[in-house]
Amino acid sequence: MRHIAIIGSGPAGYYTAEAAQKHFGEDVRVDIFDMLPVPYGLIRTGVAPDHQSIKGVSRRYEKTALTENVRFVGNIAIGRDVQIAELQQLYDAVVLATGAPKDRDLGIPGEHLGNVFGSAEFVGWYNGHPQFADLEPDLSGSTAVVIGMGNVALDVARMLSKTNCEFDGSDIVNHALEVLCQSKIDRVVLLGRRGPHQIMMTPKELGELAHLERAAPHVARGDLPDVGEDALLEPGLRKSVNLLRDFAATPEHIRAEKPIAIEFAFFASPHALYGDGKVKEIDIERTVLEKGRAVGTGDVARLPADLVISCIGYRTNPIPGVPFDERAGRFANDEGRIMPGLYCVGWAMRGPSGTIGTNKPDGFAIIDRIAEDIAQGTLGNGGKQGRAGFDALAATRGLDVVTFRDWKKIEEAEERAAREGAPREKFVDIEAMIRAVN
Repeated sequence: MRHIAIIGSGPAGYYTAEAAQKHFGEDVRVDIFDMLPVPYGLIRTGVAPDHQSIKGVSRRYEKTALTENVRFVGNIAIGRDVQIAELQQLYDAVVLATGAPKDRDLGIPGEHLGNVFGSAEFVGWYNGHPQFADLEPDLSGSTAVVIGMGNVALDVARMLSKTNCEFDGSDIVNHALEVLCQSKIDRVVLLGRRGPHQIMMTPKELGELAHLERAAPHVARGDLPDVGEDALLEPGLRKSVNLLRDFAATPEHIRAEKPIAIEFAFFASPHALYGDGKVKEIDIERTVLEKGRAVGTGDVARLPADLVISCIGYRTNPIPGVPFDERAGRFANDEGRIMPGLYCVGWAMRGPSGTIGTNKPDGFAIIDRIAEDIAQGTLGNGGKQGRAGFDALAATRGLDVVTFRDWKKIEEAEERAAREGAPREKFVDIEAMIRAVN
């Protein structure tokens, strides 16, 4: 019998567990650890609340979770409740599937002013992550600046622009819905250092902007390259650029019918933020592309900015004793191998790139490497205690472990508490989750 511990219950974690089942069959026991009492990671707290079809992938993970040789071990924080070295003593392999939950710094003056947030914070706030439930963004100003040209930036712009009715069917948490519905923001500026051909926005998400009830996308025709240059783009990006061209071609009087403007500001790099305790303005520098890179021109303009949300990427949180690549913001690894018996997968391995589905081949590949290491004898001959050993350790420390059965009680309580038309009302603090279990 082989015992595998997976740290993180998001897509990378559950795809890895599924791969372990398919490779080892009944000869494996997998424990999936999470610091929260609830599973699914960014499926729960990262995917936009109005994208319920995407969140439906959790049903696949539940199928894996309900099998006898996979167990969810929630409410256990690595580094606080148990150390990586202790898990290595108990399990044949430990796989870090912790994702990249920390925002990258902007690295400009003023980024620590009030009402400046990273997307992990802001998205976590409206998605009910316990760590960010008390964020309290101020939406009483008129202009929000969203820095970034990827799907997360689109999600944030869309959340800031929707009407109350447009949130029907979503699982946005009530505290965020109330604030968003009282918002005074009428201008959302999407800021990108490069041009339309370099965006990371997919056509589906970009196209949603055209169907918002009270907001219209604005694109300056002068920012668009010649149509002939689109032929060199891969098909998905070409569709996205075509949507930008459609936005630019929309007559001004049509756009003016909607009270919120979502403006695409290309070739514009954030230079500095200003304000008295709370952000009020942003300096942006005009850029040009040189060999695909954005280079500042020295031409700086100042814009109002009552709210700033940075969507420029994420970093993995370091773990004491685990080699870390500071520059890349992920664990130092060789195709997922960190050291004998210790592995990483998903964003913790490759950095924050790809889609949810990208984690599936990652998970299967890391199990193949674990199997190779077993065959080569680098992981020993088995015989480790695995979950029995962890349970004994948890008992001696008085750890309050939340199982998958416990999670189902939390889920049922959230579904009962849902407002009309919503699938659930998430608990936003851990104590409330534990009370639902008990």
